[in-house]
Amino acid sequence: MKAIDRESMAERPEDLNLPNAVITRIIKEALPDGVNVSKEARRAISQAASVFVLYATSCANNFAIKAKRKTLNAADVMAAMEEMEFERFLQPLREALEAYKKGQKGKKEASEQKRKEKDKKMDAEENDKSREEENEEDDEENMEEEQEGENEREEEVDN
Repeated sequence: MKAIDRESMAERPEDLNLPNAVITRIIKEALPDGVNVSKEARRAISQAASVFVLYATSCANNFAIKAKRKTLNAADVMAAMEEMEFERFLQPLREALEAYKKGQKGKKEASEQKRKEKDKKMDAEENDKSREEENEEDDEENMEEEQEGENEREEEVDN
Protein backbone atom coordinates (compact mmCIF):
# COMPACT_ATOMS: atom_id res chain seq x y z
CA MET A 1 0.00 0.00 0.00
CA LYS A 2 1.56 3.34 -0.98
CA ALA A 3 2.02 5.99 1.68
CA ILE A 4 -0.68 8.59 1.35
CA ASP A 5 0.01 12.14 0.30
CA ARG A 6 -2.18 14.39 2.45
CA GLU A 7 -3.46 16.29 -0.60
CA SER A 8 -4.65 13.12 -2.37
CA MET A 9 -6.28 11.58 0.72
CA ALA A 10 -10.06 11.46 0.89
CA GLU A 11 -11.18 14.34 3.08
CA ARG A 12 -14.67 13.06 3.80
CA PRO A 13 -16.04 9.60 4.61
CA GLU A 14 -18.45 9.96 1.66
CA ASP A 15 -15.38 9.95 -0.59
CA LEU A 16 -14.79 6.37 0.46
CA ASN A 17 -17.82 4.21 -0.17
CA LEU A 18 -17.42 0.62 0.94
CA PRO A 19 -19.58 -1.85 -0.99
CA ASN A 20 -22.99 -2.26 0.63
CA ALA A 21 -22.96 -6.02 0.02
CA VAL A 22 -19.73 -6.34 1.99
CA ILE A 23 -21.07 -4.24 4.86
CA THR A 24 -24.32 -6.23 4.92
CA ARG A 25 -22.43 -9.55 4.97
CA ILE A 26 -20.19 -8.39 7.82
CA ILE A 27 -23.19 -7.20 9.82
CA LYS A 28 -25.05 -10.51 9.28
CA GLU A 29 -21.98 -12.52 10.33
CA ALA A 30 -21.55 -10.41 13.48
CA LEU A 31 -25.15 -10.70 14.69
CA PRO A 32 -27.14 -13.73 15.83
CA ASP A 33 -29.84 -15.14 13.54
CA GLY A 34 -33.15 -13.35 13.67
CA VAL A 35 -31.72 -9.90 14.35
CA ASN A 36 -32.82 -7.36 11.77
CA VAL A 37 -30.89 -4.22 10.89
CA SER A 38 -32.59 -1.18 9.43
CA LYS A 39 -31.38 0.50 6.28
CA GLU A 40 -30.46 3.55 8.35
CA ALA A 41 -28.38 1.44 10.76
CA ARG A 42 -26.57 -0.26 7.84
CA ARG A 43 -25.77 3.18 6.39
CA ALA A 44 -24.48 4.39 9.77
CA ILE A 45 -22.28 1.30 10.15
CA SER A 46 -21.01 1.79 6.60
CA GLN A 47 -20.10 5.39 7.39
CA ALA A 48 -18.41 4.34 10.63
CA ALA A 49 -16.41 1.72 8.74
CA SER A 50 -15.35 4.36 6.22
CA VAL A 51 -14.21 6.68 9.00
CA PHE A 52 -12.31 3.81 10.63
CA VAL A 53 -10.55 2.91 7.35
CA LEU A 54 -9.56 6.54 6.78
CA TYR A 55 -8.30 6.95 10.35
CA ALA A 56 -6.41 3.63 10.42
CA THR A 57 -4.82 4.37 7.03
CA SER A 58 -3.80 7.85 8.15
CA CYS A 59 -2.23 6.49 11.35
CA ALA A 60 -0.43 3.72 9.47
CA ASN A 61 0.78 6.29 6.94
CA ASN A 62 2.33 8.31 9.77
CA PHE A 63 4.39 5.27 10.77
CA ALA A 64 5.55 4.78 7.19
CA ILE A 65 6.51 8.46 6.91
CA LYS A 66 8.44 8.30 10.22
CA ALA A 67 10.34 5.33 8.81
CA LYS A 68 11.00 7.31 5.60
CA ARG A 69 9.08 4.82 3.48
CA LYS A 70 6.46 5.40 0.81
CA THR A 71 4.84 2.00 1.23
CA LEU A 72 2.58 1.05 4.12
CA ASN A 73 3.16 -2.44 5.46
CA ALA A 74 1.46 -4.76 7.93
CA ALA A 75 3.69 -3.56 10.77
CA ASP A 76 2.48 0.01 10.14
CA VAL A 77 -1.12 -1.14 10.36
CA MET A 78 -0.40 -3.08 13.58
CA ALA A 79 1.29 -0.04 15.11
CA ALA A 80 -1.64 2.12 14.02
CA MET A 81 -4.12 -0.27 15.66
CA GLU A 82 -2.15 -0.05 18.88
CA GLU A 83 -1.95 3.73 18.69
CA MET A 84 -5.71 3.89 18.13
CA GLU A 85 -6.11 1.74 21.28
CA PHE A 86 -7.43 -1.32 19.43
CA GLU A 87 -4.90 -3.67 21.06
CA ARG A 88 -7.50 -6.39 21.58
CA PHE A 89 -7.75 -6.75 17.80
CA LEU A 90 -4.01 -7.17 17.25
CA GLN A 91 -3.89 -10.93 17.88
CA PRO A 92 -6.88 -11.76 15.64
CA LEU A 93 -5.40 -9.44 13.01
CA ARG A 94 -2.02 -11.22 13.23
CA GLU A 95 -3.75 -14.58 12.89
CA ALA A 96 -5.76 -13.40 9.90
CA LEU A 97 -2.61 -12.00 8.29
CA GLU A 98 -0.76 -15.28 8.88
CA ALA A 99 -3.65 -17.25 7.35
CA TYR A 100 -3.61 -14.90 4.36
CA LYS A 101 0.15 -15.38 3.91
CA LYS A 102 -0.23 -19.17 4.07
CA GLY A 103 -3.03 -19.02 1.52
CA GLN A 104 -0.93 -16.87 -0.79
CA LYS A 105 2.03 -19.22 -0.38
CA GLY A 106 -0.21 -22.18 -1.20
CA LYS A 107 -1.55 -20.39 -4.27
CA LYS A 108 1.97 -19.54 -5.38
CA GLU A 109 3.15 -23.14 -4.92
CA ALA A 110 0.11 -24.46 -6.81
CA SER A 111 0.74 -21.96 -9.59
CA GLU A 112 4.41 -22.98 -9.81
CA GLN A 113 3.43 -26.66 -9.88
CA LYS A 114 0.95 -25.99 -12.71
CA ARG A 115 3.61 -24.07 -14.62
CA LYS A 116 6.13 -26.91 -14.18
CA GLU A 117 3.57 -29.46 -15.35
CA LYS A 118 2.72 -27.27 -18.35
CA ASP A 119 6.43 -26.89 -19.16
CA LYS A 120 6.90 -30.66 -18.89
CA LYS A 121 3.94 -31.24 -21.18
CA MET A 122 5.25 -28.70 -23.69
CA ASP A 123 8.72 -30.29 -23.57
CA ALA A 124 7.20 -33.73 -24.12
CA GLU A 125 5.15 -32.40 -27.04
CA GLU A 126 8.25 -30.76 -28.52
CA ASN A 127 10.19 -34.01 -28.12
CA ASP A 128 7.36 -35.93 -29.77
CA LYS A 129 7.26 -33.39 -32.59
CA SER A 130 11.05 -33.60 -33.00
CA ARG A 131 10.84 -37.40 -33.12
CA GLU A 132 8.06 -37.19 -35.71
CA GLU A 133 10.12 -34.79 -37.81
CA GLU A 134 13.16 -37.08 -37.50
CA ASN A 135 11.04 -40.07 -38.49
CA GLU A 136 9.65 -38.14 -41.45
CA GLU A 137 13.18 -37.18 -42.49
CA ASP A 138 14.30 -40.81 -42.09
CA ASP A 139 11.30 -41.94 -44.14
CA GLU A 140 12.12 -39.41 -46.84
CA GLU A 141 15.77 -40.51 -46.86
CA ASN A 142 14.69 -44.15 -47.07
CA MET A 143 12.31 -43.34 -49.91
CA GLU A 144 15.07 -41.45 -51.72
CA GLU A 145 17.48 -44.33 -51.20
CA GLU A 146 14.87 -46.80 -52.45
CA GLN A 147 14.19 -44.58 -55.45
CA GLU A 148 17.92 -44.32 -56.17
CA GLY A 149 18.21 -48.09 -55.80
CA GLU A 150 15.36 -48.60 -58.25
CA ASN A 151 16.88 -46.12 -60.67
CA GLU A 152 20.23 -47.93 -60.46
CA ARG A 153 18.52 -51.29 -61.05
CA GLU A 154 16.66 -49.86 -64.02
CA GLU A 155 19.92 -48.51 -65.44
CA GLU A 156 21.57 -51.90 -64.94
CA VAL A 157 18.67 -53.61 -66.67
CA ASP A 158 18.85 -51.09 -69.53
CA ASN A 159 22.60 -51.69 -69.96
